[in-house]
Amino acid sequence: MEANRTLAHLQKEIDEYINGFEEGYFPPMELLARLTEEVGELSREVQHVYGTKKKKSGEAVRSLAEETGDLFFVLICFANAQGIDLEESLVSVLNKFKERDADRWTKKEEKQ
Repeated sequence: MEANRTLAHLQKEIDEYINGFEEGYFPPMELLARLTEEVGELSREVQHVYGTKKKKSGEAVRSLAEETGDLFFVLICFANAQGIDLEESLVSVLNKFKERDADRWTKKEEKQ
């Protein structure tokens, strides 16, 4: 994988991949169901690694990175299908949080 891929590049690459199939993107509700499924799978791995509910002996252990990647892939599919520019959306949300929560949390002391 190229190290300098941007979010826009990833959205384009996934769009080209999905559009290489006749079926194309799943409908919005199906993509939302897939997102929910991937969040559940990530949650299961977090619970296994950090929580009290460990996996059963026959249950496959997957990495948090793999499950996060699966979730991100489906999220990009959803965004692409809806015509959402994720970079633009994330910048907007980041600005919202910076303004709204500017004094909400304890800031770290700057090192001199």
